[in-house]
Amino acid sequence: MGVDKINKMVPSLHGKVSDEEWEERVNLAACYQLVAHYGMTDLIFTHISARVPGEDNHFLINPYGLFFDEITASSLIKVDIDGNVLDETPFKINPAGYTIHSAVHGARHDVACVLHTHTTAGMAVSAQKQGLLPLTQNSLMFYNCLAYHGYEGIALDLDERERLVRDLGDSIAMILRNHGLLTVGGTVSEAFRRIYYLEKSCEAQIKALAGGSEIIIPPREVCEHAVSQFQSFGSRTTLEWPGLLRILDRKGSNYRD
Repeated sequence: MGVDKINKMVPSLHGKVSDEEWEERVNLAACYQLVAHYGMTDLIFTHISARVPGEDNHFLINPYGLFFDEITASSLIKVDIDGNVLDETPFKINPAGYTIHSAVHGARHDVACVLHTHTTAGMAVSAQKQGLLPLTQNSLMFYNCLAYHGYEGIALDLDERERLVRDLGDSIAMILRNHGLLTVGGTVSEAFRRIYYLEKSCEAQIKALAGGSEIIIPPREVCEHAVSQFQSFGSRTTLEWPGLLRILDRKGSNYRD
């Protein structure tokens, strides 16, 4: 399916939704394309969602079948917490994506965006019994803020939602065992920043352990100090987000369509 054909199938919603929803659509489409830009995709699988501003029980998610660098603001699909598609669209949604995202959006009203990936490094760490180690400054962002959820198969069973939410608790990120990574944020940019650095942390851990040398783990008090420093910065409005959008604009991305 060519880009022109996709564009013809997806009429622009600019001016047909609220200004707040359109801005969220633009940011979420940009997030999809940035995940593609940084090589964190898994063909058409994995998913990112964003709560529709002012509509707590509605969220936006990707059209199932499009690659992440093809997703635009208008092609994103609005669904309710029960999985009903609220837009006219030729596309469907990923059932596993609905299970995971509806669980988090239904339970965590502080969360505006949920981001899930299947990167090689993330899957590798998810299969390591010790999980993410506090090996690098990046990984200390998640010290005592990272949850774990045991593998139950492809996330198609709706009763898994209760266990997903229980395991996530109030954490900012979660490792899905034998599966991948998940981050949440009060904004799309915050969730992206967290997945970017969680992925970097996993990459560094795999390489450090593969090196064969003895590793150094900072003392507990240093880890606690570092994470408190990260938390003191605050990150809902991320300084790098406008620059990330400029990367897409320089590439001629159509995420704003």
